[in-house]
Amino acid sequence: MDQNDIQRLRDELERTRFQLYFFYELTKAMRLTLKLDEITYIILTGLTAHEGLSFNRAAIFFVDQEAKLIKGFMGIGPLDSKEADEIWHHIEEEKKDLYDLIDDYSRIRENAVKPRFMEFVRALSLPLDESSGFIYEVLNQKNIIHMKEDRIVSYKNDPLMKKLILKDFLASSLWIKGKPTGVVIADNYITKKPISDDDMKIFGMFMEQATGAIENSQSFETTLARAHTDSLTSLWNYGYFQYKLDEEITKAQSLNLPLSLMMIDIDDFKKFNDTRGHLQGDSALRQISEVFKENTRKIDILCRYGGEEFALILPNNAKPETALLGERIRKSIEERNILNSTFTISVGISSYPSDGRDKLSLIEKADQALYQAKRLGKNQVVLA
Repeated sequence: MDQNDIQRLRDELERTRFQLYFFYELTKAMRLTLKLDEITYIILTGLTAHEGLSFNRAAIFFVDQEAKLIKGFMGIGPLDSKEADEIWHHIEEEKKDLYDLIDDYSRIRENAVKPRFMEFVRALSLPLDESSGFIYEVLNQKNIIHMKEDRIVSYKNDPLMKKLILKDFLASSLWIKGKPTGVVIADNYITKKPISDDDMKIFGMFMEQATGAIENSQSFETTLARAHTDSLTSLWNYGYFQYKLDEEITKAQSLNLPLSLMMIDIDDFKKFNDTRGHLQGDSALRQISEVFKENTRKIDILCRYGGEEFALILPNNAKPETALLGERIRKSIEERNILNSTFTISVGISSYPSDGRDKLSLIEKADQALYQAKRLGKNQVVLA
């Protein structure tokens, strides 16, 4: 065995030692949380970090069976070479290791930082069928796919490849409980560094770890959602309302953003229940809840507070725009025929920071406004 062979073996041994250390550290990091967004960020950080698999960028897509879509969930990496220089210079200057990079997610989650590639990926959405091209093909396969430029020629009109300008990349489906759940894509879009067979092998090993972590996270989130969901209306329940209002107030304080709270009560609902019976009353509550959902944003937190009372937490909403929303919801309920009956609601609104800087103050002020709406004749919106 000559010196070249010895050096080659040393290099391979060092690379194997590094890979084992990296997988150990990444597995340890993934055990720190069960939240899907945090797990996903750790996975993508592992794929792109210099001390990880060091791809230029990585993105993950999840299947939305209800909407029949494949949606971009998260992406890490630069959108172009200018941004790449800025990001990599910052990482080098700050001497950031794997855990420092993972910690950056708290600022992203609070919207203090909005990475362009992440926003771009989150805006992507493709049909859950053959028209989506390559990503749909990957979704239904269980092996790692290495797409090289010579193969991409036959996909020149592929929607995802065109949007991400994919050339030489790896793709893997995520199979959880026997079903295709998502797709992970990684490439070297900026450096154009060729992807080797070793890269593909390590990527495959990594995806096995990632799939297990995502499965645990989704099981946890499903259990958590069930525990915090009202069984009748499928809205969030009282306990979740209390938890989320605390969390949103903290976020509003740290980012200096407005926050509003809307308390809603169905007028004379007891009379309807006594006249038509509880089964009809339950059906009415479900249909009224659907009207509330139709009028709220994805980021709004709609809860059943108890009985015929509901609460709506509105992040980044000041009082004037919340008042307009309250009026729109009130009118929608009044105009909707529900079980051949007309229902009305009374609404009370409070806002952070003008009406209070803590949870109890905001609830109390919104409640007072709601009772004022009742005293003034019901079927109206009152501001604290």
